[in-house]
Amino acid sequence: MNLPHAPCRMPPLAREDMNEAQKIAADELIAGPRKGVIGPFIPLLRSPELMARLQKVGEYLRYNSALPPRISEFATLMVSRMWTQQFEWFTHVPLALKAGVSQDTIDALRAGRRPTGMSAEERVAYDFITELHANHGVSDASYLECRECFSEQGVIDLIGVAGYFGLVSMVLNVAHTPPAAAGEGVEPLAPFPA
Repeated sequence: MNLPHAPCRMPPLAREDMNEAQKIAADELIAGPRKGVIGPFIPLLRSPELMARLQKVGEYLRYNSALPPRISEFATLMVSRMWTQQFEWFTHVPLALKAGVSQDTIDALRAGRRPTGMSAEERVAYDFITELHANHGVSDASYLECRECFSEQGVIDLIGVAGYFGLVSMVLNVAHTPPAAAGEGVEPLAPFPA
């Protein structure tokens, strides 16, 4: 699906145009689970040390966090919706489906609505991230519920997912990085609020 998109401000760098620090950072990313300099790492390569450090945070949050993959992917979709970030949306919808997030829940997030069929864990994550985003903090009741559901480490990792993907979304939106190719059945995000 072709989406209207502003011209990319920070296109991929040819290897011969990279400085030594950029080459090292790119090689480290290519050697890791992502296997390439894609998406947010294209513009982030302009600051190779930041990219190198940030990609390690993302690697932990995506592949090793204390959160179940379903909750991590659900939270990523929430943040993608908050920022109307197409690249992350197209990347993470298939991952969320594979991890067990329902299509109805994804459709509600896409439309900017509170999903009605969330699991108990999804509801806790949804309420926590929504409150954190709106109020720049959470109530004692929300904190305790999230801690009970995910543990203290899980609370921190959920905040990490929200913060990391918020930062990544900012980078992608400023750089006008084009969205990834939409997978079958992945509908793009409409401007928010719809």
